[in-house]
Order: sequence, then structure tokens, then C-alpha cells
Amino acid sequence: MRTKERDKLHKDGLINFSIAFTAAGFLWGFLYFILGFAQSAIIPGGYALLSLLSLFFVFVTGKYLAFRFLQFLFILILPVLLQLSLGGFENSGAVIIWAILCPLGALSFAPIRQGLVWFGLFLIVLILTGLAEFYLPLPMPRVERNLQILFFVINIVGAGTLTFFSLYYFISKNKQEHDRAENLLLNILPEPIAERLKRNPSTIADGYQMVSILFADIENFTVISQKVSPETLVHFLNDVFSHFDLLAEKYGMEKIKTIGDAYMAVSGIPIWHEEHAENAMRMAIEMQKFVKTLRDPSGNPLRMRIGIHSGPVVAGVIGKKKFAYDLWGDAVNTASRLESHGVPGRIQISETTYDLLNDTSQIEIRRLVDVKGKGQMRTYLSRE
Repeated sequence: MRTKERDKLHKDGLINFSIAFTAAGFLWGFLYFILGFAQSAIIPGGYALLSLLSLFFVFVTGKYLAFRFLQFLFILILPVLLQLSLGGFENSGAVIIWAILCPLGALSFAPIRQGLVWFGLFLIVLILTGLAEFYLPLPMPRVERNLQILFFVINIVGAGTLTFFSLYYFISKNKQEHDRAENLLLNILPEPIAERLKRNPSTIADGYQMVSILFADIENFTVISQKVSPETLVHFLNDVFSHFDLLAEKYGMEKIKTIGDAYMAVSGIPIWHEEHAENAMRMAIEMQKFVKTLRDPSGNPLRMRIGIHSGPVVAGVIGKKKFAYDLWGDAVNTASRLESHGVPGRIQISETTYDLLNDTSQIEIRRLVDVKGKGQMRTYLSRE
């Protein structure tokens, strides 16, 4: 989770936590008052007022760190004073149990080391409170046995409820952020690669002996881009490429990247399968069918060149920041050149890919093409 998001989560969580604790302070003050413990009622009532003032303070000044310190201090001290005013552990129903919310709150809504510090202070306060009951002349108001039991139940239920819901809030928000980050990661990297990278954040490079690479490119895109606004162009590309993403998912293809108006995908990685060429061809056919139903932003029929080649590649993730899953190898360059030397509205495939296809009914033309860097290549064109 990014630092700003984590800080906002901590801030919002502590404010909600403090509001709940303030309400509890008023309720406890009222309870003690109607039960005849007026002096003890002043303590939770006073805390509630101070807590309200601190909430007002943070809303007005925005000084969250001071607010956080005051809240944790109030939550630590209030139960101690209340327990001592009632005569100790038994009379108060161990009301000091509420003080555990101080280190738990710090652990949830502050840096971890602060949680450790406040937990240490809680232990010190707990020990000192026990010693005070043995060695100091505490006030001993008369608390009936049934009230003692009631106090125990209320304190355990109240402290437990606030603890549960504060942790529930924190954990659920963290899970939401974790799930969102996980989904973003899986939109960037294939799931098996993402899992490997999380286990071992080092360079990933895998060799594949035979996969099928698909390149697609929109005809006259430069001319189109000069006729429409940038926003219109981006929205148009997003609509087209989003549909291609759905097709890639349908046919088990792995989208590698988009480069301007070019779309690159591969079949057979990161998990290899025998029908990689078939799946690449099926996806390409559906891509052309979809594109032929569209018009570009300037109103002209949309046309696209697609090239497919099958061969060995190296696939992996390099770098330390802004990870990207990419392919390297001569097969990648060949697929790109088959697309650039292709025919708008057609799919051009290499002889290697053709030999891997079980269904060649969509292939219409066999021809020789002078491919830059490759010389004369025998290729095949799909039907219009």
C-alpha cells in the first residue's frame, strides 16, 4: 500500500475509533452517575469532553500527530483513574481492561514501533495500578456484588466490541487495498510470473522453444491522429484494445503491450500449450471481424494489419521499477515485420505458423515476401 493511502487509512480509522470511544465515555459516565457513583462518573465524562475537544482540534488545525498522541494518552490514563476511584480491580470490574485499546489502537493506526512503546506503557501502568491497590489508601465505595459482576460484563463486552470493530475496520481496509494492488499487479504481469516475483524479487527469464507471437497495427493511424482531438483518439484506442483484451483472455493469449496503435500478444506462455498457433490465428480472425465493423474517429472504415509468427523466444521481467513482462528473440522481430509488410484487412502468417495449424480453411494466398532483415520469406494471407 502506498504511503499516502496508508496514512489516510490510519487517520480515518483513528478518528472513527476516537468517536466511538468518546460515545462510550459519555455512556459510562451516565451509567456510573445513575448507579450512584457521581465522583467516578466525572472521569469518563471528562474524558469524553476532552476527546471531543481533541477531535475539534484535529478538524480545525489538521495536526493529526498531536491528536493521535492525546487520544492514546487519554485512553491509557482514563481506565486507571476510574479503577482507582472505584477502589481497585474487583470493585471496578477490572475497568482497566479498557486501557488495552491504547496499544491496540497504536498498532492499528500508527507506526508499529509506536504500538510497542504504548504496549510497554500499558504494562507499566497495569503493574503500578496493581501495586497502588496494595499499598495506597484508595477510596472504597460500596459496590454490591451484582454491580461488580455487571461491571465485569460491561467492561469485557465494551472493550472487546471496540477492539473487534477497530481491528475489523483496519484489516478490512487493508484487505481492500491489498486486493486492489493484487489486481493491478495481475493486470501488468501474468499470474504465475507475479507469484514468482513476489516470492523472489529478482530477474525472471524463461526460454520457450515454440510459441506464437501476434502483432496488430491500425492502417494510417498517423493520419487519423492528426484529424481528431487527443481525448477522442485515446478513447477510441481504449475501446478497440479493450475488446482485444477480452479476445486474448478468451483464447488464452497473453497480452504483452501496446505501442501507440500497435497491439502485441503471445500464445503459449507463461504456460505452454500445443494449440498456441491455433489460438493466435483464432484471435486474429476475430480481431479482423471486429475491426471491420468499426469506423475510425474521422468516420472512415477502420482497417488493420496483423502478423503472426511462431518460434523460440525468451520471456521475462527485468528492472527494479515499473515492471513489464516482455519477449525477446528473432521470432518477435519476424512477427513484427510480417505485420508491417502485411495487407490491411488481412492476417499474414509465416510458413512456420502455417505448418502448425490444423485448420487452414481461412488461408487463401501463399506468396513470397521480401522481409527487411530476413530476405525472401514464404508467407500466407487470410481471406478477406
